[in-house]
Amino acid sequence: MSLNGILAVVSSLCFLIYGTQCLISSRMASEFERYGVPQLRQLTGLLEVLAGIGLLVGLRWPPAMTASSGGLFLMMVAALVVRVRIKDGIVQSLPAFGLMALNGFLFVASLR
Repeated sequence: MSLNGILAVVSSLCFLIYGTQCLISSRMASEFERYGVPQLRQLTGLLEVLAGIGLLVGLRWPPAMTASSGGLFLMMVAALVVRVRIKDGIVQSLPAFGLMALNGFLFVASLR
């Protein structure tokens, strides 16, 4: 498997886990309250799970990689905006930044 494939699998696993937690965890419900967007928790979880699956599909069908990585990049940009708005620190914002960078890389790589 190529480096891009490995990175796509890592990102996919992160979003499948986090997205599922958004859908079922009371802790995540509390976090979305803290973020000030509790109404977006289930939509966020669903989009993350679907995009995580899309990254895996994208290993065989490149348009799915482009759509999924691009969508996840934009979601992580939004996540960073929320983190800045609620004054979270660098450590709390680092996962969103890392996943934004990773999916930005996958998106650009998928265009080649």
